Amino acid sequence: MTRSSTSRRWALRACAAGAVLALGAGSAMANNWPDKPITLVVPYTAGGPTDVVARLIAVPMGQSLGQTVLVENTVGAGGTIAPARVAKSKNDGYTILIHHMGMATAPALYKKLPYDPLKDFEYIGQVLDVPMTLLSRKDFPANNFKELQDYVKKNQDKVSLANAGIGAVSQLCGMLFMHQMGVKLTTVPYKGAGPAMNDLMGGQVDLLCDQTTQTVPVIKDGKRAKVFGVTTSERLSSLPEIPTLNEQGLKGFDVKVWHGMYAPKGTPKEAVDKINKALNVALKDDNVKKRIAELSSDLVSPEKATPEGLRKHLEAEVARWDKVIKAAGVTAE
Repeated sequence: MTRSSTSRRWALRACAAGAVLALGAGSAMANNWPDKPITLVVPYTAGGPTDVVARLIAVPMGQSLGQTVLVENTVGAGGTIAPARVAKSKNDGYTILIHHMGMATAPALYKKLPYDPLKDFEYIGQVLDVPMTLLSRKDFPANNFKELQDYVKKNQDKVSLANAGIGAVSQLCGMLFMHQMGVKLTTVPYKGAGPAMNDLMGGQVDLLCDQTTQTVPVIKDGKRAKVFGVTTSERLSSLPEIPTLNEQGLKGFDVKVWHGMYAPKGTPKEAVDKINKALNVALKDDNVKKRIAELSSDLVSPEKATPEGLRKHLEAEVARWDKVIKAAGVTAE
């Protein structure tokens, strides 16, 4: 055997040994993940519904992962800055996103979206659903949904429909309402749900579709507004006497402010699986369940709190809202 062939053999052995060591190191890294805090990015301001949910589940998720889950608010551009940031983050599992149904509506609302919800993320799982209700000012002429339908169809150019701004879930709910009713109302955008609700109760606008986290106290008060129905397919345990819009004639009407959790595309499956496990631990936490119930919201079932459950739901929601938004002719630019 020549000296050169011997050298080549030793070189090949060295490469093979190096490969084995590299694989071993990779496995160790995967097993030890996470070894530093994880950042959970929220597209909206502190104190808002999505932020409240994020901070609520961050604690038990951190306990499960053995690392702190830091909540970071990255606001602006109708909730699109945060997803764009996460999509471009290092895909090591240390930067993740929680976002509501805006992930499904943004592709139709924005002509130039800096990310693709269906291609630029790994899915972790759904988190919870927040129902909505349809309200009117207290002195609105209609007293039930049948009267509301008749009045709106006869006076649609005179009826005002408030929302919390372009891309807000209240605007999307209102669009679906108009789409299924076959009417065009005068929409009035506000800078947030709070001001919209204040003007509804003050009699400045006629109608508003908003989340139960804000409307349940007003409905139970019974003096500041009228309620015509809930937007979910089934009645709410917190408002059992209020019928759904679906059962009153708007077949298939189902709007929930659903939330999902995402990671940048290419995040290792080991990291996604560990985050998903921590999410499911958080959804079973007694304090989380208690607080979510107090917000008249619903934690999702175990089969929805999975990567596949979120992927299927997002795909279906993107297709559904694309039709509604395009039919309404609304853009955010």
